[in-house]
Amino acid sequence: MTFVTLESKQHVSHITLNRPDRYNALNKEMLEELLMTLEKVEQNNDRIVILSGNGNAFCAGGDIAMMKDFANKAFFDRVMDTITEIVRKLYMMPKIVISSVQGSAAGLGLSLALSADYVVAHQEAKFGMLFIGVGLAPDGGGHFWVEQRLGTQQAKQFIWGNPRQVKATEAKKMGLVDIVTEQDVLEESTNLGQRLLASPLEAMLRTKMTYHNLHVETLNYYLEREKENQWQLRSTEDHKEGVLAFLEKRKPSFAGK
Repeated sequence: MTFVTLESKQHVSHITLNRPDRYNALNKEMLEELLMTLEKVEQNNDRIVILSGNGNAFCAGGDIAMMKDFANKAFFDRVMDTITEIVRKLYMMPKIVISSVQGSAAGLGLSLALSADYVVAHQEAKFGMLFIGVGLAPDGGGHFWVEQRLGTQQAKQFIWGNPRQVKATEAKKMGLVDIVTEQDVLEESTNLGQRLLASPLEAMLRTKMTYHNLHVETLNYYLEREKENQWQLRSTEDHKEGVLAFLEKRKPSFAGK
């Protein structure tokens, strides 16, 4: 099965997460496919990139079934390094990136969505970091994206919120979402892409890269710390309880350790 599809239409690269039966949860193979897809997009002539999810969700985050393999440090390092390369490529790509969000964008899925220059969401879409629910801190640059959009204090509060997800209209008021639509979100995103192609795009991209070249080292810092956090937190009692509670479909009982 192809977990990530790529199609070029009218000078727009459409990248689609394609694991709808698992709400596009990202496992090792899917992450590697996404990275390879982004490498192809880097080389093409399209100036706009739309990242979307097939089915009823944008992306439910990292596949929790993958966590059982994280005890293997080599496996853990490969996955986290792949995530780092994915989000760094999205951030530094000299193209306008649009995330097109329907259903849920949670955890690592939210990090991916927020890495875009424009976040377009269906009015019923939901957004949440939710790492705290399994005793973890964000990865995929989650700390960076949320701080960029909300500021440090509000970023902390949002990351710590559990199990709360916010709907698109509230997310827009907060600053996490740029455009909310009641229409088909991919159609809205495609229309935005065509409007951007008719804009002074080179000037826009110069502005993007002026900001991003300055802040990429900050992103790198967050990605490095997030990798350390994930490795250290995976051995905590709260993480083990959070995963067990998720699998048993019950409320976790955390002990703060």
